[in-house]
Amino acid sequence: MDALLRDRSLLYVTGKGGVGKTTVAAALGLAAARTGRRTIVCEVAEQDRMSRAFARQGVRPEQEVELSDGLWAITIDPQAALEEWLAKQVGGTALKVLGHSHAFQYFVAAAPGAKELITIAKVWELAQKQRWNSSNRLYDLVVVDAPASGHGIGMLTTPRTFGEIARVGPIRRQAYKVSEMLSDPARTGYVGVALPEEMPVTETIELDGRLRKEVGLGLETIYMNAMWPERFSSSDVTKLRAAEPAGAVRAALSVHERVKAQRAQVRRLEGAIDAPVTPLPFVFESELELEHYEHLADAIA
Repeated sequence: MDALLRDRSLLYVTGKGGVGKTTVAAALGLAAARTGRRTIVCEVAEQDRMSRAFARQGVRPEQEVELSDGLWAITIDPQAALEEWLAKQVGGTALKVLGHSHAFQYFVAAAPGAKELITIAKVWELAQKQRWNSSNRLYDLVVVDAPASGHGIGMLTTPRTFGEIARVGPIRRQAYKVSEMLSDPARTGYVGVALPEEMPVTETIELDGRLRKEVGLGLETIYMNAMWPERFSSSDVTKLRAAEPAGAVRAALSVHERVKAQRAQVRRLEGAIDAPVTPLPFVFESELELEHYEHLADAIA
């Protein structure tokens, strides 16, 4: 994990829907910022979870908002990202014409994968030492709160697809620059998030295989989210089973069985994938606050 936080320029956090990708992305960003790296967490949908957790003004589309010392967040708006890229490529009158062209707007909205390409290109741009707009802030690490597994891999493959279609010109050049970074293990790390349940673990195993096939890199580390603490030893369980079956005893044994099932899913995942699996504790709160993210960042670090 130290190498991921210290050496990479981009961390792509993905997994099955509902496993806590945003939570892990936020904790990763916080852990990286603690090391002194200027870090930004990208949300690719207008969820606004990061700013709520850090008690800051909402993360607006394309606005880089500082959440804490050394940590920023942004929600990527494909339309704004496209206009920024066009300004870099053509500028001036041509930009105004394209920006107000209904045909061009329709193409961006209708072309399969166009929004995904623009979004991942903006992610790439945030990780560069020379931004599309020279006045923009520079970052050491970009953490992407990516879409769920299938859509997340689709976003990763759009640069190569568009590069092959375009053949020549600025779209092809930009697409291949993005694709090159996404497949470079020295710059990009893929982080899986799972829950200790059968379906999320199965999808994580499939995700690792699809990443290797489509991008050329597998998951570098996996966070098993929402792990319950192991409160009872084997001797404790033996005593509980011998005790009178009161409500508290049944509840304790139920908790033990749940923890046992969770540990079995961790072993299953470790047996199927080479990447290390790091457990993250279950946070028994309906809404996460900054202190909870701090606690998760401790577990990550």
